[in-house]
Amino acid sequence: MNTFTVVMKNFLLLLLPVLFPSFLNAQTLTVKDANTQEPIPVVTISSSEPSVFTTTNENGEAQIERFKGSKEIEIRILGYQTIRRSYTELEANNFLVLLEPVAFDLSDMVISATRWSQSSENIPSKISTVSPEAVRLQNPQTAADLLSISGKVFIQKSQQGGGSPMIRGFATNRLLYTIDGVRMNTAIFRGGNIQNVISLDPYAMESTEVLFGPGSVIYGSDAIGGVMSFQTLTPNFSDDENVQFNGNAAIRYSSANNEQTGHFDLNIGAGKWAFVSSLSSYDYGHLRQGENGPEDYVKPYYVQPQANSDEVILQNDPLLQRPTAYSQFNAMQKIRFKPNNSWEFNYGLHYSETSPYGRYDRHNRLRNELPRYGEWDYGPQKWMMNHLKTEYVSEMGIFDNMSVSLAHQYFEESRISRDFNSTERDLRTEKVDAYSANVDFLKIVSKNNTLYYGFEYVLNEVNSSGVSEEIFTGTTRSGPSRYPDATWESLAAYVNDEFELSDKLTLQGGIRYNHILISADFNTAFYPFPFNEANISNGSVTGSLGAVYRPSESWVINANLSTAFRAPNVDDIGKIFDSSPGSVVVPNPDLSPEYAYNADLGVAHTFGNWLKLDVTGYYTILENAIVRRNFTLNGSDSLMYDGVQSRIQALQNATTASVYGIQAGTELNLNKDIKLSSDFNFQKGEEELDDDSTSPSRHAAPWFGVTRLTYQKEELNLELNSYYQGEKSHQELSVSERDKTEIYALDENGNTYAPSWYTLNFKALYTFQGSYTVSAGLENITNQRYRPYSSGISAPGRNFILSVQVAI
Repeated sequence: MNTFTVVMKNFLLLLLPVLFPSFLNAQTLTVKDANTQEPIPVVTISSSEPSVFTTTNENGEAQIERFKGSKEIEIRILGYQTIRRSYTELEANNFLVLLEPVAFDLSDMVISATRWSQSSENIPSKISTVSPEAVRLQNPQTAADLLSISGKVFIQKSQQGGGSPMIRGFATNRLLYTIDGVRMNTAIFRGGNIQNVISLDPYAMESTEVLFGPGSVIYGSDAIGGVMSFQTLTPNFSDDENVQFNGNAAIRYSSANNEQTGHFDLNIGAGKWAFVSSLSSYDYGHLRQGENGPEDYVKPYYVQPQANSDEVILQNDPLLQRPTAYSQFNAMQKIRFKPNNSWEFNYGLHYSETSPYGRYDRHNRLRNELPRYGEWDYGPQKWMMNHLKTEYVSEMGIFDNMSVSLAHQYFEESRISRDFNSTERDLRTEKVDAYSANVDFLKIVSKNNTLYYGFEYVLNEVNSSGVSEEIFTGTTRSGPSRYPDATWESLAAYVNDEFELSDKLTLQGGIRYNHILISADFNTAFYPFPFNEANISNGSVTGSLGAVYRPSESWVINANLSTAFRAPNVDDIGKIFDSSPGSVVVPNPDLSPEYAYNADLGVAHTFGNWLKLDVTGYYTILENAIVRRNFTLNGSDSLMYDGVQSRIQALQNATTASVYGIQAGTELNLNKDIKLSSDFNFQKGEEELDDDSTSPSRHAAPWFGVTRLTYQKEELNLELNSYYQGEKSHQELSVSERDKTEIYALDENGNTYAPSWYTLNFKALYTFQGSYTVSAGLENITNQRYRPYSSGISAPGRNFILSVQVAI
């Protein structure tokens, strides 16, 4: 008997206790919101005599047969009024409890902190949620726009088909994306702006959460600045013996880019089986910017390929940003099976594909007073995920809940570029197969102590190719690829403990060990690298320790100390790419992980039923930071790249960086129907340079925020809001950004800078006959011409949005 057989035999023996679920009769208590009738998960249910403790699941249900005979059962969750009932009283009410919400909620139901649904009242990290109600009112065009609804996430765009979040001075591969709990970051996530978030479908989202600050204990590498957690639609079972059908159909139009969008989703629910299907089709024309703003943002021409050359065409409408048009298709199919109260199985298939789309900022570059490129497009961006998740509930042994998640994702992206009037087009294509396995456990050790622990394995297989094509003859030849062919592996184990010292004080701490392996094979046919392979093995330990103190029902104080890491990936060690005109990035296989050390302090307070204040301060230090610096290759400091003699650079562990800032929010109830709220974010970062001087951090956005005045009564919801951003002067720009005249405006001295801006926007939502919803909006009412900081494309000018949705 070989070693593998022995290991598998022992593994199956360990699983035997959980492979035969109990079919004992159980008494189910259901807890719902008194106003919405929606189930409330993670409600605390406790009794002292007998000493029993449990929480409700995602359906607001809990098994309470162990509470039988109790004279006082406390049912509590922050944001709702606590009630106390005897078992007999609950039985008389058919084991249904309706909780009344309070005026201000100091917590949300979240899953991003531990992978398990829980109340944020016990989580020391700051977490923001974007509700489905907010999404319906705001009508975001992409998942990147959805994140901006929170007012706490800054979105950069290099083209219309994009959106790169910035959180607390970090971006791109120092932020982590998850979809239904599955890691979306791949081994080719780069330090430059990335657009992968647009693969997700806003219409298919059930909830969206942003965990601010390090999340490496639960999520591993990359979770330095924050974690963005997207939960897609959950198939719902029937609530009686009949098969139930329900769903939604929607269409949407937007005037600034002539958007034409259609969506359809359908849920089929039976007693033990449920299915949900979702389809969305998006079509966007070229985006028109506003009339009032910097002339530097206006590009009145575009390049049109002709029979023998490229022609520069002057536009009839110079505010139209060409080329920015693109289209997208999203599909999702999920299946849910729950044979009994112990087991549940979920399978999800997700698919997304865009059309090719132009990278607008590259089309703004000039050479010899002519356009630099005849073409610079991203090819179709494709993403597919197969995800199987199994959950098991057991109130004995080493865990109470177990979750096993197996996923395969396929990513494909490409870059198509051609110099102005050149007959040769370069095509570079990247494909990644990403496999992941997560096993997560929850154990309620006692009424006051909950343990979360788990294991993770991730494998990325990277395939990269390059082709040069003669555009007139169609003949092709091999060209340099962007990356080496490579594998990236991550193995990890973690444990996180939540301990309630008293009704007022909760502690939470965790630790994770992560090991990263990279194997890469370099093609030296096109560039004379002094190596042909790279093998990297790095281990990292991260931890966190935090506390939540609730001196009264109106106060919450959070404090958190945490570390995070980012291991080098294939993009770091192996990329060949023109980072800016006249410079080229080359591979560097001698990299090690970068580490972040973070401190958070947050305070939230409610003043009766009329005012809520919330402020969080943070400070993060990034050691051994991987940054782009000048480099030599075979003793030379430059090489010929794309016909240009370019300065050689490489990513190196070369600096220390720091970021600090505050996030503040307020809500004011003017009366029962009208509310005024505001979110404000300030961040400042800097990093060391080679000459020991410092530079502002590239991804520390200027101060920004949103203020909203809302009116809501019965079926009508109205909102007047203003989004805004502060100025970044030339000296406040990162040194690496100051020469990018294709992105920034010019000040009175001819230097680049990012101007301040604001928009006024009006949104309305009305539901009638219970099934029909009309949503309308007028965005950028004053028709401002503006660009969010670091963006290569201007935001929409005055924009009218109309959406109609029918509930089936």
